[in-house]
Amino acid sequence: MEPFSFASSEALDIPVNIRIVNLEGEQTPIPFSTLINRPDLRHIGSNLSSHSDLYVTVQLWADSKPLTVPVQTVYKSFKNERKWNEWLTLPINCSTIPLSSQLAITVWDLSPTGGDGAQGHAVPFGGTTLRLFDKENQLQKGRQKCCLHRRKAADGLDSSTTPSILPNTRRSGTKVKEDEEVVDKESEELDRLEKLFKKHEMGEIPRIEWLDQMVFRGVEKRGLQVSSTSLKNTQRRRTRQRSVALTLDGTAEKKNDTENDALDEDLSKDERFILHVELPRYDFPVVFADHEYPPPPISSLQHLSSSQSNIILKPPPEVQFGPGINGLGDNDEHGFGGRLVRVYDPEVGARDNPAESKHRRLVRSHRTGVLDRDLKQMQKVRDELNNIIAYSPTHILSPEEKDLVWKFRHHLARDKRALTKFIKSVNWNDPNEAREAVAMLSKWTEIDVDDALELLGPTFENPSVRAYAVDRLRKSDDDELLLYLLQLVQALKFEHISPDSAEDATQDSSLARLLISRATNNFMLGNFFHWFLMVECDDKSEDQGAGYRKLFAKVEYDFMTELVKKPEGVETRKVLLRQAELITMLSRVSGDIKTSRIRYLERPSE
Repeated sequence: MEPFSFASSEALDIPVNIRIVNLEGEQTPIPFSTLINRPDLRHIGSNLSSHSDLYVTVQLWADSKPLTVPVQTVYKSFKNERKWNEWLTLPINCSTIPLSSQLAITVWDLSPTGGDGAQGHAVPFGGTTLRLFDKENQLQKGRQKCCLHRRKAADGLDSSTTPSILPNTRRSGTKVKEDEEVVDKESEELDRLEKLFKKHEMGEIPRIEWLDQMVFRGVEKRGLQVSSTSLKNTQRRRTRQRSVALTLDGTAEKKNDTENDALDEDLSKDERFILHVELPRYDFPVVFADHEYPPPPISSLQHLSSSQSNIILKPPPEVQFGPGINGLGDNDEHGFGGRLVRVYDPEVGARDNPAESKHRRLVRSHRTGVLDRDLKQMQKVRDELNNIIAYSPTHILSPEEKDLVWKFRHHLARDKRALTKFIKSVNWNDPNEAREAVAMLSKWTEIDVDDALELLGPTFENPSVRAYAVDRLRKSDDDELLLYLLQLVQALKFEHISPDSAEDATQDSSLARLLISRATNNFMLGNFFHWFLMVECDDKSEDQGAGYRKLFAKVEYDFMTELVKKPEGVETRKVLLRQAELITMLSRVSGDIKTSRIRYLERPSE
C-alpha cells in the first residue's frame, strides 16, 4: 500500500477563509408591462441594470445552528462584470468546526421597497450552501462552483433547500427537448473541464503554457456559446407559454397573486447563476478529526464548595465481570461475549441536583435570617449538632448537616469549637451567604490556636477567614507561637503569595506579615523560622514544586530585609550565616566519612 500523507483538521489553528471571486449568469429581461404591474419588481436593482450593485454575506452553520455572525464583502461598483475577488475571514478556527459545517452564502440585491426575506433595503438575489467537508471527510480546497438559487436566502439547515450542487435534471414534454438535451450535454462537458481545471491549479496536471492558453480560450468561448444558447431557448419557451396563455384566456389583463407567484417561479427556473468562490489550498489533504475529550471524573463528594476543590476525585468506574461473564471479544456458551456494554454516566455525582440547589437557596434565604435568631434547639437537634462538632477536621459534611449548622448558626456562635464546621457549611460562591458568614465571624466566641491552624489549611481560601485566623494567632505569645511554627510555615503554601511578584510577601499575606514581624523581634523564634524556611527551599522532592521553593525563598528574602532594619538585626544575620557555614562544614565532613567508610568496605581483604 502506498504511503498517504495528510493532516488532521484539529491541528489547523487558522481561521476559516473564503474568497468571493465573481458571479456568472445572464438574467432574463422582465417585460416592461410586467414591471408596470409589479411594483415589487420595478425598483429592484438587478431588474434595472445587468451589472447592478450586489454584496455577499457568508455565515458558518453546523447541525442546523449558526456558529458565527455573518461577514460581508465591501462595497464595489461593477462595470462589465460582477467580480469581487475579496477574501472573507470568519471568526472561527478550522480546528473547532464540526464535520457538518457548511457556509451559507447569500448574494443581496438592493430594493428600497423591501420584499420577501428583506433585510432593510436589501432582498436576496440568490443563495447557496457550500459544505466544507466532502463525502470522504476531507476539507475542500481550491476553486468551487456554487449554483445560486434565485430569490432565496441561503438555507443553513442540514436538509438545505439551497445546495451548491444541483442534481442533473432535464425538461421533457416540450418541442425544444432536443435543443435542451444538447445544452445539458454541453453543460456536463463544461463541468468535467472545470474539475480538470481545478486539478491543473492544484498542480496535479503538468503545465504547458502554450497549450494551456489555447485550451482556456477554447473553453471560455464554448461556455459563452452554451450560455447564449440556453438564454435563447429560455426566451423561446417563455414566448410560447405566453402565446398559449393568451389563446386560452383571451386576455392577459387579469392577474392575481397566484399568477405573480407562478411568474416568479418561472423566472427563477429560467435563470442560472453560478457563484465562483475559492477556499485555501494546502499541500496535503486535510482530513476531519474531532478532539476526544476524556470523560469527567465522578465525585463521591457532592455539593462541594470552592474551598474544597482540592479533594481528589474518583476516576471513571471500571466494570468487573462476574462469574460466568466473559469480557468483550470472548465467546461464551451463550454468545453474550460481544454484547456486554459498559455504561458510564458522567452526570453521576458531577452536578448538583437542581431541586436540592433550589431547596438550599430557599433554606438559606436572607428572609429566614431574622427567624433563625429565635430558633430553639430540641434535644434531638442538640445531639446532632454535638455529633457534628465532634467530627474530625478531615470529615466532609453532608448537605443536610451543612443546612443544620447554618440554621442554628446564631446558637452555635457561643461554642468556639463549631466555627470550623460553620465555615465548611457556607457556600462561598453565593455573595449574600458569604457576606453574612463574614459578619458572623466577629460575633463568634474566640477560638483556640489549633482551630486557627485548621482555618489556615488548604480547604479555606476565603481571605476574610484566613485573616480572622491570623488575628487569633496575633493574640498568642511567642512561646505558644513557637509550638506551632512548623505548621505555620507549611501553611504559607496556601497563602495567595505570587513568587514572581516584585512586591513584598507581607503585602499579599497577613500570615507572612505576622511571622516575619514576630521572628525579627525574637531571636529564638527567628532562628527556627529561618531554618524552617531553608529546609523548605532545599526540598527537592516531587511534592515540593519549583513554585513552592520560590515562594519560601521570597519569604526568606523579605525576612532578611526586615531583620537588618532592627538595631541588632545585622548581628543576628551574621549568627545565622555562621550557623549556615557550620552546617556546610558538618555536611562536608559527614560526606567524607561516608565516602571513606564505603571505600574501606569495598577494599579487598588481605
